[in-house]
Amino acid sequence: MAGASVCIYHFLVWGWYIFINCYFSFQGAEQQSLQMFPYGGQWKYLTILNLLLQAIFYGIACLDDVLKGMRRNKDIKWVTASRDLLFTTLAFPVSTFVFMSFWTLFLYDRELVYPKSLDGIIPNWLNHAMHTAVLPFSLIEIFLKPHQYPSKKKGLTLLGCAAFAYIYWILRIYYVTKKWVYPVFAKLSPESLVAFFSVSYVFLACIYLLGKYFNQLIWASFVSSLRAQAL
Repeated sequence: MAGASVCIYHFLVWGWYIFINCYFSFQGAEQQSLQMFPYGGQWKYLTILNLLLQAIFYGIACLDDVLKGMRRNKDIKWVTASRDLLFTTLAFPVSTFVFMSFWTLFLYDRELVYPKSLDGIIPNWLNHAMHTAVLPFSLIEIFLKPHQYPSKKKGLTLLGCAAFAYIYWILRIYYVTKKWVYPVFAKLSPESLVAFFSVSYVFLACIYLLGKYFNQLIWASFVSSLRAQAL
């Protein structure tokens, strides 16, 4: 895809995520008065944090496209590096995890993750915007352009730190409110909860490695040709 088309695509997706974030924030503010979102507000949900993460990533991607269009390549290496690091270690793994974990639990027993009572509060289109559309956008991004992955150790460490931070946030909310963020956690014993979090990180790590494999599979010949031209 040509550079201008990629820039337009990134801008449109960025605008979409800004719209979804603003829409849900306004809705969350209204529900706050009804005690729909107590301690932690909407920011206790990984889905909402992922929407913010995607908006930040596509904003950086737009900035990278614009600066490259101005042919200031030497001045934007840090922007490109930030874009790649954010996408490879967080944006792709988290969006894929949100899609897979949500719809797996939803199809098994929706009351564990998305009670039917929410249907009257959150429109169906918004549910799909938060839990479905995030995966196609991330997959399209893989095909748009190559992304430089960090070392496996660095990538998995950064992903692990993010996972640990969210687990700490979940436990903090439970400590304060005595209520779990997701109903499924109330069904688990402490040992099962540790196992659940451990398996979730392993799943995240597998998604990270799968994204790296796809990136290499799709762009290996392209990168090789660029290196050959440089020589």
